[in-house]
Amino acid sequence: MSNLSHIQIRDAAKSALKELLEAAKLSKGEVVVIGCSSSEIAGEVIGQGSSPAAAIAVLEGIMPIIEENGLCLAAQCCEHLNRALIVERETAERFGFEIVSVRPRPKAGGSFATAVYESMRDPVAVENIKASAGLDIGCTLIGMHLKNVAVPVRLKVKTVGNAIVIAARTRPKLIGGARAEYPKDL
Repeated sequence: MSNLSHIQIRDAAKSALKELLEAAKLSKGEVVVIGCSSSEIAGEVIGQGSSPAAAIAVLEGIMPIIEENGLCLAAQCCEHLNRALIVERETAERFGFEIVSVRPRPKAGGSFATAVYESMRDPVAVENIKASAGLDIGCTLIGMHLKNVAVPVRLKVKTVGNAIVIAARTRPKLIGGARAEYPKDL
């Protein structure tokens, strides 16, 4: 992690997720997807400098918030696993996500997905989800795992370590055309 401290990484990830959840206004049981390049956090090129220590720091920052809000975490794996996601088996079953057979490792799936897998009670991998919100640490391209209408969320936290942070919430599609009325809170 070079000159970045565990605490700095943990606290930045925690702050970013708190900001996202404040904007997203999620209900208990909704899915949040998090993509995280530990390489980018450490100042390396994505996929080139996997850092289990940085991944654990991010996990320590986000997991208590996920749990206290009653949310479901989906940790995106890297491209070597086709950006599959690690979730609790209970989440996969509740949402009807198709389970696939793979276990992430730092160099095939990524350090973050590996840390999440190792921390979960009954982890499984799934290929596709439609999350209600997402946090992308290090330009990992989580958009494919968000519901159809993603809305960018501008965070005060711009980086975790050296990794750029991008966030999004989702909203229902606006249908009906010019005569339709829409709720003001979307």
